[in-house]
Amino acid sequence: MAATKRKRRGGLAVPAKRPRKNGKDARPPAKPRDKAEEAEEEDRNRIPGPVCKGKWKNKERILIFSSRGINFRTRHLMQDLRMLMPHSKADTKMDRKDKLFVINEVCEMKNCNKCIYFEAKKKQDLYMWLSNSPHGPSAKFLVQNIHTLAELKMTGNCLKGSRPLLSFDPAFDESPHYALLKELLIQIFSTPRYHPKSQPFVDHVFTFTVLDNRIWFRNFQIIEEDAALVEIGPRFVLNLIKIFQGSFGGPTLYENPHYQSPNMHRRVIRSITAAKYKEKQQVKEAQKLRKKEPKTILPHDPTADVFVTPAEEKPIEIQWVKPEPKVDLKARKKRVYKRQRKMKQKFSTKKCLPECIIRLLDLKVI
Repeated sequence: MAATKRKRRGGLAVPAKRPRKNGKDARPPAKPRDKAEEAEEEDRNRIPGPVCKGKWKNKERILIFSSRGINFRTRHLMQDLRMLMPHSKADTKMDRKDKLFVINEVCEMKNCNKCIYFEAKKKQDLYMWLSNSPHGPSAKFLVQNIHTLAELKMTGNCLKGSRPLLSFDPAFDESPHYALLKELLIQIFSTPRYHPKSQPFVDHVFTFTVLDNRIWFRNFQIIEEDAALVEIGPRFVLNLIKIFQGSFGGPTLYENPHYQSPNMHRRVIRSITAAKYKEKQQVKEAQKLRKKEPKTILPHDPTADVFVTPAEEKPIEIQWVKPEPKVDLKARKKRVYKRQRKMKQKFSTKKCLPECIIRLLDLKVI
């Protein structure tokens, strides 16, 4: 029904006036075809998000955190790993007094089945634990030669959240302890397929190389034009210490015989420098003793005088007259200067004294 307007004095209802239409508003009603075309254009211009066509089956979650007392470089390395691994989770720093078995409970609370734990000691040594929580196994490494993303400033780049390829050295298949580490690294560093936070692209490679009884980690970008590799970072070296059967403890499965602790390494360096200093001091003492020793007189060699020609003998002259004494000019000058100095002093004292005393001095009474 149309809206009606009543008069104040009870008359018939008058229909309300319709609002005037401007020229701008006077347009024909939109057709359903035009709306459909506009919606299609908007869909074309819109950037599609990652579409998950499959089912997320691999529910690996990694807990990455550290102990208290780490330096800035370790903190940046930890943030780089979290950025490269979209299936990772973070937690607050753990106190050093707490035992490592507590980490299994933290993983259970965070719903994580793998853990990367950075342990700092003496504010200069960094240890990394890779563990399969809560049943194990776990491995302890000494982290060396750390270079973070911000520090390297490489030209390469990769999409955040993309899935990496894992490349392993052939040495991982030769020995059993490296084979165990390979499986542990695959489960930790590989991003699960169809993970909600991951992107459906593969544009970088994680390489694990065995050299000098250490594992070298590098991250490379895959360039689409010629499939070349450009390093992105971060990079670090893992020196294996031990492999345990349980998570953060338990029976030892393997112990690295080539491992040298950082304290022992620093001790060896100090001993080498001390040995160099001691050697220098011994050389100085030996030189002093040689100077004090009497010189050894070798016996006369008669063959040394074969080619010596005797000098001409000059007649001996005897002087019968005493030579005249030499005149010392310097002493004579000193005497003259001394006499002049005394005269000056005499005249200066006469000026200061009264006239009566000066007369007596002239008469040599005083």
